[in-house]
Amino acid sequence: MKEAIGMVETRSLVGAIEAADAMVKSADVKIVDFQFVGSGFISVIVSGDVAAVESAVANGQERAAKIAEVITANVLPRPYMETDKVLNNSSE
Repeated sequence: MKEAIGMVETRSLVGAIEAADAMVKSADVKIVDFQFVGSGFISVIVSGDVAAVESAVANGQERAAKIAEVITANVLPRPYMETDKVLNNSSE
């Protein structure tokens, strides 16, 4: 994986959908994964170039926080190649 990845985790499905919507509308990113972690925790993971992912995560976090609890948000600017395997396995 040569692109940056960004994550927003909320304690609400509606908050996660709001974050995902804001992220893809605000920057040139694509949704890589949408994980139902458990106990109401939902993670949305996007990828793209570093600036786009940083902007998308900031916007997604801000929008989700208006309607739900944001647990965490993070950007990995240059993830290690093995990180791609973790993301691919989580979708199966």
